Amino acid sequence: MNFNRTSEENSFDNSYNISQSLNTTHRNHSDNSDSDIVEQIDTWLDWITMGIGLPYTLIVIVAVFLQVKKDQGAPVYVINLLFSDLIQFCGRITYYVHSQGIGIGIMDFGLIASAGFMVCISLERYLVIAKPLWYRFRRNIKTYVVVCAVVWTLPLPVLISPWLNKDPTADYIICRIIIPSVLLLPFPFFIFFLVGTIKALSGALSVPAEEKRRIVAIQVVVLLIYTLLFLPTISYFMSKEYKVILYLLFVVCLYLSPIADTTLYLLSRKSFLDKFLASLCSCKASDNQEMSSKDTESTTAPHTETV
Repeated sequence: MNFNRTSEENSFDNSYNISQSLNTTHRNHSDNSDSDIVEQIDTWLDWITMGIGLPYTLIVIVAVFLQVKKDQGAPVYVINLLFSDLIQFCGRITYYVHSQGIGIGIMDFGLIASAGFMVCISLERYLVIAKPLWYRFRRNIKTYVVVCAVVWTLPLPVLISPWLNKDPTADYIICRIIIPSVLLLPFPFFIFFLVGTIKALSGALSVPAEEKRRIVAIQVVVLLIYTLLFLPTISYFMSKEYKVILYLLFVVCLYLSPIADTTLYLLSRKSFLDKFLASLCSCKASDNQEMSSKDTESTTAPHTETV
């Protein structure tokens, strides 16, 4: 998927295509052979990550619904996050088989919704630790429906406005300023929720220790996914000059983002995370035992020599 090319298919593509507003001069300043290599790498990365990520996401979605069917609890925001990832894959397929502009629009819709549901996941884990009683009484179907409806509705004005407005300047502002700003908004919230969760751990007496470890792990993974995959994407949108390395980094982060989101489902499962944390704890305990045995041997050695 080449974000540097322009599309002349129809008015929607011409008004919306991000590549037209961001990268109109990129190919004029790059060598043809370099651009061909970059385009080939881009295409291979796209198809490889799509071939792995799309079936993997579908398998995880089926696993989530099987978990709900067994009455093990429904991770509502994780389910919506997986559907936003599925929408991104659909946008990438649409880009190739139907329309570049519509495909990029669907991808950006899924990307913004994905960031929104990551905020919801981080907020929910923070409330479990910091406000357990309030969260317990406020946790109901109505709240889930309202929050999910807001998150799914939030990207619509940003994505529909370029289609309604034919002004190229407005299209440039939306693609260069508004979309990166919307994607950048969750960053301080992720930091606040992680720091607040860690600070509130000692006071959350009603939350089991295993649940505390699981919540902290989810908060750390959410922040890592956003920092490593979303921030390079935002920096590419806001960049004024075309650089091959920055573009390839943007492509890798964009394609790996849906695959990385599936780790949040694995962390939400008690059995998986408990086994993982237990293995870490056992490894740490064995290391401590080895260190203590070495210390005892070193301390007893001089005594035996004096005797």
